[in-house]
Amino acid sequence: MIFQIHNTRQKEAVLLSWAGGDSFEYKENLYHEYLKNNWQQSVYPTLSSGLPFEQFWLGALHDGIVVFNENNSISGNFNTASLSELNTPADVSGFTVVLKNNYSIDDGRFANNGWLQELPHPVTKVTWDNYAAISQATAKELAVDYNDLIEISIDNRKLKIPVFIQPGSSDKTITIELGYGRTKTGTIGKDVGFNANVLMSSAYNLSPFLFTAAKVNKVENKYEVVTAQEHQSFDDELTKDSAKKRGIIREGTLNEYVKNPYFLYGDEHELHSLYDDHSYTGVKWGMAIDLNKCIGCGECIVACTSENNIPVVGKDQVKRGREMHWIRIDRYYSGSIDEPAVSNQPMLCQHCDNAPCENVCPVVATTHSPDGLNQMVYNRCVGTRYCSNNCPYKVRRFNFYNFRDQYDDGYQMNKLFSLVYNPEVTVRSRGVMEKCSFCIQRIMEAREDATRENRQLKGTDVKTACQDVCPTNAIVFGDSNDKESELNKFRNHELGYHVLEELNVRPNVTYIAKLRNTHKESA
Repeated sequence: MIFQIHNTRQKEAVLLSWAGGDSFEYKENLYHEYLKNNWQQSVYPTLSSGLPFEQFWLGALHDGIVVFNENNSISGNFNTASLSELNTPADVSGFTVVLKNNYSIDDGRFANNGWLQELPHPVTKVTWDNYAAISQATAKELAVDYNDLIEISIDNRKLKIPVFIQPGSSDKTITIELGYGRTKTGTIGKDVGFNANVLMSSAYNLSPFLFTAAKVNKVENKYEVVTAQEHQSFDDELTKDSAKKRGIIREGTLNEYVKNPYFLYGDEHELHSLYDDHSYTGVKWGMAIDLNKCIGCGECIVACTSENNIPVVGKDQVKRGREMHWIRIDRYYSGSIDEPAVSNQPMLCQHCDNAPCENVCPVVATTHSPDGLNQMVYNRCVGTRYCSNNCPYKVRRFNFYNFRDQYDDGYQMNKLFSLVYNPEVTVRSRGVMEKCSFCIQRIMEAREDATRENRQLKGTDVKTACQDVCPTNAIVFGDSNDKESELNKFRNHELGYHVLEELNVRPNVTYIAKLRNTHKESA
């Protein structure tokens, strides 16, 4: 429950005042009081919590959950008779169409959220659109390629939608995500994508989201579907499995690891440097990412966007490779197009000890801190982009425009957006380079707390935004000089490696190689 922002009234409070007459005279906290009183009179007496109601109430709000019947288990049996009501479709020829909610905007309820519209799809990396995902064999059968339009007909319902060839898709199956093509929504979500709800019907046999015997034809014109990652060729030997060939992705099997825990270190590089190693005597910040735990969900991207005031740039700028995300999830395929193996890898600024971006900046806008951070001084940056050109990981972002003003006629310049911004982080302007800062604002806050409490700053005092939100705890952040820290253990793990370590840039992000528990015959 929050107070209204504009000069409006909360709809629940309005309904209460209408329904209750004089007993519910309108006031700003009417609905809040109604909810709280209902819990105090109806719920709290049944729980025997042993706490005063006010303490119980605040605890329930904080935890977000209340356990009612802790010791009572609910059991039930599956009603097999209900299956008899399902009729197998008589006609299973033609194409199968699968409709599903979109990963980020669900059924369209979050379509007006620019962060989620611009979040790359975990598999296809498509932003700002939905599409008909089909296999390579189906594309050849229909004589279509990426961005070609097809018309799908189910009974008398039709939809035109662009094609996206998705490795691993089933043949003669078309998968379309819902939630797009909305005309009655906010500025962000209006007229984005295609309305696949027109294919749905109340008369269905198996599911309202699954249809067989669909007819599909190629139609004229194209529609460009934009992805945040380039397509990968499975036929070109030069690029096939390139991520594994270059050691960007390092994986093994469980059997390999059991036989030899150090199997990753068969091809080490001899590193040379013109400079002496710098000694870090205090806290030295670093990060470790366990690729066994990362599921490629992208929640770290949204958390970083929120934490660091990253703007929405729109489809046309994503098309030009100008998305502003400080962290991305790279998706790599290996194997065949019919049965691809998928590898995910979060990629952010590696905060290299020998950072190649630092020594090319003509105005010293990017420097190295005593605690191992690769810093950006926005007031110095004049936008030469030399640092971006010199970065082997391509994790720096340049403000080609004031994107808040450029996107959708200044939609993000609305005064309400000032309530969205993190006041601890600078709002950048046109012509400035930016990148991951290891959430420097959180580090500074922890340092101030340690100073106030007259104690030493510890690595465990800080959690980055991406680490905070990761649902699988794949990200670990802390002091790499602390021998007892979890981070130090990861950095010295036998499965730990650095991306492009042969460049001797000394990155401070360690990746834990993925182990696949495969059958011996397929290893």
